[in-house]
Amino acid sequence: MAKLKRLLITGAAGALGSQARRHLAGLAEEIRLSDLVAVDGLAANEEFVAADLGDATALRDLVDGCDAVAHFGGVSTEKSFDLIERGNIRGVYNLYEAARVTGRPRIFLASSNHAIGFYRTDERLDAFAAPMADGLYGASKVYGEQLALVYWKKFGIETARVRIGSCFPRPRNRRMLSTWLSYRDLFALVERCFIVPRLGCPVIYGVSQTRSGWWDNSHVAYLGWEPQDTSEVWRAELEASEPQGAVDAPDALYQGGMFTAEPIHQE
Repeated sequence: MAKLKRLLITGAAGALGSQARRHLAGLAEEIRLSDLVAVDGLAANEEFVAADLGDATALRDLVDGCDAVAHFGGVSTEKSFDLIERGNIRGVYNLYEAARVTGRPRIFLASSNHAIGFYRTDERLDAFAAPMADGLYGASKVYGEQLALVYWKKFGIETARVRIGSCFPRPRNRRMLSTWLSYRDLFALVERCFIVPRLGCPVIYGVSQTRSGWWDNSHVAYLGWEPQDTSEVWRAELEASEPQGAVDAPDALYQGGMFTAEPIHQE
């Protein structure tokens, strides 16, 4: 497999960005890391560039010279609108404008299952299900997905719009038996999105194997991505240790779980 020339990883100091740095180390000749917080122990092929996603000039300089972007930066939970607007709305706009004027790199956009969180757990979704966000954070991810589509249709910038489920070392509760995504499966997907000859602008559900899944990825079989891990390893343990909740509780009723019951944060 031919290596990318320069891969940009945004949010490199965050939970998924730091994992991306480790798992994607061999994907590119040069790796540019960015965050508001510096990262330590740079490898010989790594550089760190501090940048605020809300700063358009900084983003143009950051993206310039990169042929791929793994975008894990921004706000990753329900927060105030001001924080979400700068990181996830203005920040994504700045990213795509930077991509448009600096060579149109391919982008892996870390979206979220919270873009469709108000669907019920008895519904199965494909890529063409209308968004149904469960909060301001989820709505910002819908915006990012739609902006990526605009820049694909207008300018040919290819993007994988990946609705990540619950990406942790292991599922933490019953709900995550349906949404869990292993690090190995996530970064195998990132690699496939960057090396396939034609990506386009698909919506992809980021989930490992599970028998209680809600999401259909059959439309992206052309990527050649097959999850290798499964949440079933922990099913018996979690079902034994966590009592079955009320059937009308948010985490039982809705795919977005407790995010559907989050208030609008003011700070």
